Amino acid sequence: MKAVVLSDNRGSSVLPETEHGLSVYLDRGTYKVLLDTGASDLCIRNAASLGIGLEDVDSIFISHGHGDHMGGLASLLKINTKAKVIISPQALSQRFFSNRKSLREIGIQLLADQYPGRFVFVREDAFIRPDFQVVKPKKWGFPLPKGNQHLFKDSGRGQEPDDFDHELMACFGSEELFVYCGCAHHGLPNILQSINTKINMPIRAMLGGFHLLDSDEQHTYETEKELSELAEYLKTTQPNTRFYTGHCTGSGAYSFLKQSLGADLELFHTGYEMELSI
Repeated sequence: MKAVVLSDNRGSSVLPETEHGLSVYLDRGTYKVLLDTGASDLCIRNAASLGIGLEDVDSIFISHGHGDHMGGLASLLKINTKAKVIISPQALSQRFFSNRKSLREIGIQLLADQYPGRFVFVREDAFIRPDFQVVKPKKWGFPLPKGNQHLFKDSGRGQEPDDFDHELMACFGSEELFVYCGCAHHGLPNILQSINTKINMPIRAMLGGFHLLDSDEQHTYETEKELSELAEYLKTTQPNTRFYTGHCTGSGAYSFLKQSLGADLELFHTGYEMELSI
């Protein structure tokens, strides 16, 4: 299995252009998946720079309904005429907002009816292929990321706090798992508990943003004590898992977790590549 980060907040000498978004190309050998589409067509342009043809992708997985993860979907559907879009129906039926810095809409307006036969709506856990499962995370009582305080939805009754009923996790593997967690709005412990409860396989690697924002003069997010507790939870419950993060994980939060997790935590960027035998 090979994964390549096509869109991220952090750039590299290979792909210097960035955006506030996330998109990852996954080659499973027998099929190819695009994990989220970033905020624009940057994933398409960066893929072309690397010689990756997204017109050959078999599936497009959308982790949740925010525009930084599905803003490039319409552009991608123009160049790819075969890929099925795996998505929660709530990701399209609701409007999403953020009030961080200023109130703005962060969803996208896209009608599935314009693309007949292209959308696969996942309401609960589902098998897409024998080695590709989708898990809808649940809240098990663990803390949610404090950055969620800025996020709202309108499902027809006016704005209310986003409960992330539109969030999905993608899990790949036959004996061990590679997990893509998008932005991890449910929080890593809740997500890991949801996956471990549903799938009886060890998690070899997890990749995605962890939604751990760095505190600033206006807002306080996870404290060092809370980050320490998270690191201890990951080390204790997932001792054989390697975590790859970027996007909505702040540099300060990453550095603090890195001190505790060491080689089990790595920061990705545009152009980042990883290979696993799973």
